[in-house]
Amino acid sequence: MTADAPSRSPFPLRVGAIDVGSNAIRTVAAEFVDPNHWVELEYQRFPVRLGHNVFLTRELDEANIAATVEAMSSFRRSIDTFGLSTYRAVATSAVRESRNGGELVERIRRESGIHLETITGSEESRLACLAVRNRLDMGDRRWLLADLGGGSLEVALVSSEGIHWIESHTMGTVRLLEDLDAASQSPDQFRDLVAEYVGTLRLPEGLDHTPPAGLIATGGNIEALARLGGCPQDESGVSRLPVQVLREWTETLAGMSVQERVDRLDLRHDRADVILPAALILERVAVLVGADDFIVPFTGVSEGLLLDLVEDLIGPSVHATRMERQAFHGALALGRRFHFDEAHGRHVARLALSLFDQLRDLHGLDEPDRRILLGASVLHDVGTFLSHRKHHKHSLYLIHNSELLNFTREEIPLVALVARYHRRAEPKDEHFLYESLGESERSRVRRMSALLRVADALDREHLQRVQEIFAHLDGDTLVVQVVGRGDLLLEQWALRKKARMFRSVFGVAVRLALAEPSLGPSVI
Repeated sequence: MTADAPSRSPFPLRVGAIDVGSNAIRTVAAEFVDPNHWVELEYQRFPVRLGHNVFLTRELDEANIAATVEAMSSFRRSIDTFGLSTYRAVATSAVRESRNGGELVERIRRESGIHLETITGSEESRLACLAVRNRLDMGDRRWLLADLGGGSLEVALVSSEGIHWIESHTMGTVRLLEDLDAASQSPDQFRDLVAEYVGTLRLPEGLDHTPPAGLIATGGNIEALARLGGCPQDESGVSRLPVQVLREWTETLAGMSVQERVDRLDLRHDRADVILPAALILERVAVLVGADDFIVPFTGVSEGLLLDLVEDLIGPSVHATRMERQAFHGALALGRRFHFDEAHGRHVARLALSLFDQLRDLHGLDEPDRRILLGASVLHDVGTFLSHRKHHKHSLYLIHNSELLNFTREEIPLVALVARYHRRAEPKDEHFLYESLGESERSRVRRMSALLRVADALDREHLQRVQEIFAHLDGDTLVVQVVGRGDLLLEQWALRKKARMFRSVFGVAVRLALAEPSLGPSVI
């Protein structure tokens, strides 16, 4: 008997990350020696302020578009030079809020071959959270993470499991600089105006009942403030910036012109003008949380991109499972905001995923679709917050217009549509959101919606009477055997109505059969 040959390690593994922010562009090429440690091959920061004028005019400046395209072309050369296995390029609020962001994305693709992805604020926080978790030992407690950029502030409650809730605020440093017309005022006047503006910032009610373990802050400004404050970094590269020290530096910065900050503090010009509004925003967050200091991990979105890429490359199934788990927490957080029937949402999700897993050969969907079905199943009734009448349409509206954690901008409309089609009319070409989808996406929505309708029918009374299900094809009929409590007459009636879409999508009828309790396959 011979021993199995040892599996070949995928390391070293070379990957790249591009973070197109509102105040600057950062590119990183790295070689990973294991899933959590890497050597930086190249780091570049391009002082391109894409947010300039965007938050006032909703248009990216032509000169900044050209500079961004050149930065992407530079990184294209780095991809080839270092032989990177893969990369991910993301853009944040400046591109997200611009009317001509599509033009920038197309020019980058055409001239450099790089695909630039515009991400949501919640995805920014997810990536920052990944990086922070790799740098800090969070234990089993929850922490508040404030990620401040040029266009927005994301405040999230995070733990070693991921993000539990998030709020995105249009209170970025470049945005305040231009919205409040800093150039026309003295530093003191500007400081007072910003202080009054950020005083409107609020955090969710109830945070004081479960105080976080600490306040973590990411972004270039908090790192610059920690350096100004002389805060040493520990062996992990983490600093602690006392709020009192931050306040002292806020007073100092308010008494200096931008040029004086450059000359006397050795700050870059594109840091010197935004650092005062940044200090005021962060101080406000600390006051709301009741924190005495900031934990500054000196990491952020770029590092999160690298870690996310490597996890997906070496363990796609593990990566998909983690993404799904975090998506579940994100859907629950959104549902709780609108006081949904959590027990029903959880149960329908369990049934829908069980059908998904047992019928893979029939529906032909993949793992991202499983995550989309999960989110839609949890949230399908969230529209009852507005009204039970037409609540399926209200669900679509609330999901589509909310920050839904761990779903991309392209996936959120699909979650909203699958939730919308859990009842009443089947998809029609003229329906909102559905009309803008290609045929491939429409087909995915129809298949997921058909699965959700069956799962929802099996909890018609919201009493979770169906405990487990076993599904199999018998000719042109799908037999759904259920183990449950009671006669399930209402569930059988609901299934006869809701299974019509299943027949039209998959060409098979659906029949319910009662089964005795057994030790059959567990329901996920």
